[in-house]
Amino acid sequence: MTETEGKDCPIETIESLTKEAEALKKKLEDERQKLNDITLATVADRLDIINYMNIKPRRTLKGHQAKVLCSDWSPDKRHIVSSSQDGKMIIWDAFTTNKEHAVTMPTTWVMACAYAPSGNLVACGGLDNKVTVYPLSLDEDVTLKKKTVGTHTSYMSCCIFPNSDQQILTGSGDSTCALWDVESGQLLQSFHGHSADVMSIDLAPSETGNTFVSGSCDKMVLIWDMRSGQCVQSFEGHESDVNSVKFHPSGDAVATGSDDATCRLFDLRADKEVAVYSKESIIFGVNSVDFSVSGRLLFAGYNDYTVNVWDTLKCVRVCLLYGHENRVSCLQVSPDGTALSTGSWDYTLRVWA
Repeated sequence: MTETEGKDCPIETIESLTKEAEALKKKLEDERQKLNDITLATVADRLDIINYMNIKPRRTLKGHQAKVLCSDWSPDKRHIVSSSQDGKMIIWDAFTTNKEHAVTMPTTWVMACAYAPSGNLVACGGLDNKVTVYPLSLDEDVTLKKKTVGTHTSYMSCCIFPNSDQQILTGSGDSTCALWDVESGQLLQSFHGHSADVMSIDLAPSETGNTFVSGSCDKMVLIWDMRSGQCVQSFEGHESDVNSVKFHPSGDAVATGSDDATCRLFDLRADKEVAVYSKESIIFGVNSVDFSVSGRLLFAGYNDYTVNVWDTLKCVRVCLLYGHENRVSCLQVSPDGTALSTGSWDYTLRVWA
């Protein structure tokens, strides 16, 4: 065997394998298309239109001195934690608008905050690349017992407690997600698959949920198995950064919001995009999405200071919420579904119902 033959072989095998991969991809696509017989909006034609929605701003939470970047409802359905660009984290009583705790972080741009399932802990982080946990107690300074749990190699963009106070799941600008043990600070699992910053994560709704979804600046939406660390499903379709991901309450689909000015619905069982929520007149990016408790409505916060409310089945807009004076950076439906909180770069949070 001559030297040149030996050199050619690997290149030829790579080429043939690439061809084979392309052929398999095409086969998959053909199979998907066979199932793609009817659109979601067509199926939903027989449903009644959602006519009257009386959602109004009920509370304004003022106290941040800079852009509000993230917020999360407490499981008690009454308190909200929010974090902002000036390094502050505030715990609010959403009924009275009182501030119960205000914590100054060692860094600005606190991009992520989350309540633990017990309601006794909050986690936050951002440009410090860390996730820090604060136990909440009214009788002493919250900062005394704070604890750094995990550290990424770039900013932390999002965090969430997966069904217990013992673990925390984070997403980062280093393009990975990670699962940490709160007590020991040990890295339990890391999730590699995105090729750009992870912007958002969400847990599948089941109690025993070992699945989560992540959205990234690589325009991809990935579904992960928390135990194995493997990516089990991936969705493409967005034309720009995916800023927000949220599981449908059924656990069978995922909604996404992107800088391409659309929201989309990806069905896990059909393994494809089943709906796009967009209008010619909407040209601004989506920062945050969340479902109503039934899953029939999708709330989306945009860069043009508005919140659009979409009928997830008919794929039409049913309502537009005005009030913020800068981009809506975060929004979340309360655990019982009776209220919606929104946070904005206008330094305020608003509670709608």
